[in-house]
Amino acid sequence: MQTVIQETRGQIAVLTINRPEKLNALNYATVDALCAALDAIEDDAKIRAVIITGAGDRAFSAGGDIPEFFRSVQQGPDTAMKEFVRRGQAMTARMEAFSKPIIAAVNGIAFGGGCEITEAVHLAVASDKAVFAKPETNIGIPPTFGGTQRLPRLAGRKRALQLLLTGDRFSPQEALAMGLVNKVVPHEDLISEALALAGRILRHSPLATARIIAAVTRGLNASISEGLQIEAEQFARMAATSDVHEGLQAWIERRQPTYSGR
Repeated sequence: MQTVIQETRGQIAVLTINRPEKLNALNYATVDALCAALDAIEDDAKIRAVIITGAGDRAFSAGGDIPEFFRSVQQGPDTAMKEFVRRGQAMTARMEAFSKPIIAAVNGIAFGGGCEITEAVHLAVASDKAVFAKPETNIGIPPTFGGTQRLPRLAGRKRALQLLLTGDRFSPQEALAMGLVNKVVPHEDLISEALALAGRILRHSPLATARIIAAVTRGLNASISEGLQIEAEQFARMAATSDVHEGLQAWIERRQPTYSGR
């Protein structure tokens, strides 16, 4: 069985984590399949946005596959670091810096690595049936796919530490209040809302979208002066493109622009 299913809807790729019997737990094959899918999508000019969701109605992803992870731990810290930690961190870093917008459509349980995917992607829409948690402390480890770093940047230090240290579950409304998701919608409307959000992005130049993502991702960990330089560099990369000239000309002529992506 494919651990990740890809469906194309126009210019949008929908990636579904497909292990519903395991609450879409992220075993190594699933992490690798997600990264391989993103590699292919990056090179496909016909696809301009990505939605990630989970199979079934119960879970987006319950996090790492604990039995598989435990086998790596039993082989020693070096093996666990290589097989589990570095693999997971590479996946979330890839999502965070991906040049095309990625939207998480959180359809249920988003624990551990599932929550960390939500933290890493650019945008997220949550079902009103979603539930989040940072439960790694329950098995004696800190989060390993970036959760100790991204959640405090989104939610603030004290709110993040409360969730990280207690492992308590939290609601989609709480996730919205802390900036982990952009919107909470009725469960039956989740995919249509994610597609609609992607569609509003697709109205604009794909080159400008990529430059905005790059500026924000790189600038978050920079000083304001460094961030402004990053912003200027991203503008300079856009200034000579056909899309800039088309956008400006269309504005002057009061018409909708037609972007070529060049």
